[in-house]
Amino acid sequence: MSKPKSIQLWPDHDLRISAHYQLSADQLINKTVEENQGTISSTGALIIKTGKFTGRSPKDRYIVKDDITTDLVWWGDFNISFSSKYFDALYKKMMAYIANKTVYVRDVFAGADERYRIGIRIVNETPWANLFVRNMFIQPDEAALNDFSKDWLVLNIPSFEAIPETDHTRQSNFTIVNFSKKIIIIGGSGYTGEIKKSIFSVLNFTLPTDDDVLPMHCSANADNDGTSALFFGLSGTGKTTLSADPKRRLIGDDEHGWTPDNKVFNFEGGCYAKVIDLSREKETNIFDAIKKGALLENVVADGKGQVDYTDVSITQNTRVSYPIHHIKNIAIPSIGEKTKHIFFLTADAFGVLPPITLLNPNQVAYHFMSGYTAKIAGTEEGIKTPQPSFSACFGAPFMPLHPSVYASLLVKKIQENNISVWLINTGWTGGPYGVGHRIALQHTGTMIEAARTGLLNPTYSYDDYHIHTVFGIAQPRVCPGVPESILSPRQTWNNDEAFYKQALKLALAFHKNFKQFEDQVSKEILSGAPDFR
Repeated sequence: MSKPKSIQLWPDHDLRISAHYQLSADQLINKTVEENQGTISSTGALIIKTGKFTGRSPKDRYIVKDDITTDLVWWGDFNISFSSKYFDALYKKMMAYIANKTVYVRDVFAGADERYRIGIRIVNETPWANLFVRNMFIQPDEAALNDFSKDWLVLNIPSFEAIPETDHTRQSNFTIVNFSKKIIIIGGSGYTGEIKKSIFSVLNFTLPTDDDVLPMHCSANADNDGTSALFFGLSGTGKTTLSADPKRRLIGDDEHGWTPDNKVFNFEGGCYAKVIDLSREKETNIFDAIKKGALLENVVADGKGQVDYTDVSITQNTRVSYPIHHIKNIAIPSIGEKTKHIFFLTADAFGVLPPITLLNPNQVAYHFMSGYTAKIAGTEEGIKTPQPSFSACFGAPFMPLHPSVYASLLVKKIQENNISVWLINTGWTGGPYGVGHRIALQHTGTMIEAARTGLLNPTYSYDDYHIHTVFGIAQPRVCPGVPESILSPRQTWNNDEAFYKQALKLALAFHKNFKQFEDQVSKEILSGAPDFR
């Protein structure tokens, strides 16, 4: 293990700290084990526990309200304002706290496209969190390190807790983003996802306003010629699974930017996947990626390091991070040259949305801003029947700007590039959750392949499509390789009255959710709404 050295932390002050700088994966793993902070799994991955917090804490994530953010940020439940004065005081306390500590420092990039990437210095209190950073961001080579431009600073110090009464936080944990000073401070929580998503929030704010780049919470893959497809979807909709197509190259599994010249680039250098109920049969790519260098969070293993992925005694949000090269078939660099198809994924537990439909531009904006999926029994405490769940742009907690900004940019890009947008229901058919059954993954994959290869001709001819009575979306009458009986959800119910009652119930939920946007969108976008009358 190399000895720590004294480094200047940030250009705006003279503080020098003792730090392990840019350690290798092996060094960080060994340090974690030596300090009894982790163990090794039977496949060679490092197993750690993140402590009290095993997931993000959205109510404790703040943005400093100042001249840059006041008029641009969509303030509310997800974007909570924080005083610049109180940020300065808390930042000063945190700097004093780490002055006598030995920390782990890493300089990394976010953004595979060099035209839009940012340089980030990340300071971690623990070696395993530094391994997470090494996995998830893009590592500079030696030449890049010698000329590294530090655009942002992230302080990740879980043992530093705020005092709500004097620091003006909600509770002792916090994540605060300061766009004027380009500093992020994270304290009181060891959950590594706070680091990842704070940088995502930064890019979601700066790229549309500064560079006309659309940031997206989506996965992406590409043909051998670089032609890419995008997959938007909330947790449980199949985003990671459906983008991990063995016949296509993975660009990335979660965060991307779409440039003015129609390129799609990964923000990250790794993947951060859920591992609850993981098996090689279900998720071969992810399962095989959990090897030396990967970081398993909050899983349970026996004395031999054998992980039980069904054990949720610590949390249901068990996770693994690994560098993207742990996946066999990837795009190098993580860039797609042109986009032709977009898929919005939803797990509709009401059983009323077709397994595949084509959206017109107004419907694209409406459904993108809605970001619908459904929660079912067991996903959250107290849920007994299916509940609609909406997250604007399929990632509201990470979107500092108003959703209409991202939606308008998306529609502009699909119209300029003649892109087809499909709504894919990976949820239920033949009735709602508890009555019907989940749509077969094999059929979903076949439909996506048919859409992507042109077998579903994207026209609105009456002969080619049926228009959904309630949602107004165009469902193909025929898809090669898929039984016609499952293409129409109404027919799978065998009970028209029950089907339409359920469809109208869901349509009303869409309308109630969209009321928050009505005063900032056009009549054309509102025309993309379902008819709940």
